[in-house]
Amino acid sequence: MGEQDPALTPERVRAAILAAAARAGLEGLAEGTSRLAVAVSGGADSLALTLLAAESLPGRIIGVTVDHGLRPDSAAEAAQVARWLAGRNIPHVTLVWEGEKPAANIQAEARAARYRLLDGWCAREGVPAVLTAHHRDDVAETFLMRLSRGSGLAGLAAIPPARPLPGGTWVLRPLLETGKAQLRRALEARGQPWIEDPSNRNERFDRARVRRLLAEQPEPERLASRIAAAARHLAAANEAIVWVVERHLAAHITAAAGDPGALRIADRQAFLNVPDEILRRSLLACIERIGSSRSAPRGAELDRLADGLRRGEAATLGGALFRPRGAALLILPETGRR
Repeated sequence: MGEQDPALTPERVRAAILAAAARAGLEGLAEGTSRLAVAVSGGADSLALTLLAAESLPGRIIGVTVDHGLRPDSAAEAAQVARWLAGRNIPHVTLVWEGEKPAANIQAEARAARYRLLDGWCAREGVPAVLTAHHRDDVAETFLMRLSRGSGLAGLAAIPPARPLPGGTWVLRPLLETGKAQLRRALEARGQPWIEDPSNRNERFDRARVRRLLAEQPEPERLASRIAAAARHLAAANEAIVWVVERHLAAHITAAAGDPGALRIADRQAFLNVPDEILRRSLLACIERIGSSRSAPRGAELDRLADGLRRGEAATLGGALFRPRGAALLILPETGRR
């Protein structure tokens, strides 16, 4: 950027952690004594977050490293992280991804394994949340990757500040408005080295290519900041649509009398006569409630379903059967229905 972002301080990081916790309904973290995990790989971003979080919440931070076993040096790097944190009196644990590793889609599979291991460890240890070091540059990269894939509004909203894992652990991302350069400067100010992951420069992966593209632009930090700001605006718009959809569903959907597991919409035309995005999401919510498909239907499929329902036709999608009945609409599990 034309001028440097302000230096990160423990006070700013504490405020950001508590703001992310509030988004998850964990307001009690401010006064509480519960421990928080930080997912720390040894890279600059996660190591900076670990040190700053430990300074801002003394005695409450534990670093958790996931050794994916995908590179020969991974175990040694996890051990190095443990030594660095021990030197600063920060507890640390290493979790190992056991078993056969995938031959394809490696980054996505490793990410899923990482969150699964973190979720399980936190649940066993009674730790309510794990902090991750996703930052402003990550938001910009994710936005551009999803834009290139034609993602909709929810996808372009990029990275949420808080989200729950299946086991009940919350992932908190307090650094989404922080630049990568700020994190490196924080480590340099503390005399702390870090580990460079070679996969970050491996252009077999989409993110590495997008990262290079951003770095080649004039004033890349300013550009990343502006893209991240656009993603925040889209996230706010997405939240507004979610709010509207929830109320639309509450106003129209009831349980179908005498048919357990089915839904009933008394006024089909009123339910259908809304903007396309509201209807798509409402139909998807109905399918998720009673359907049997493991993968969510996509936009084009939902549009075809909506068009057919507006013409008064019965249709099935995602394991759900939509059946007009007079002015009403029934939505039933498809299995065994005719």
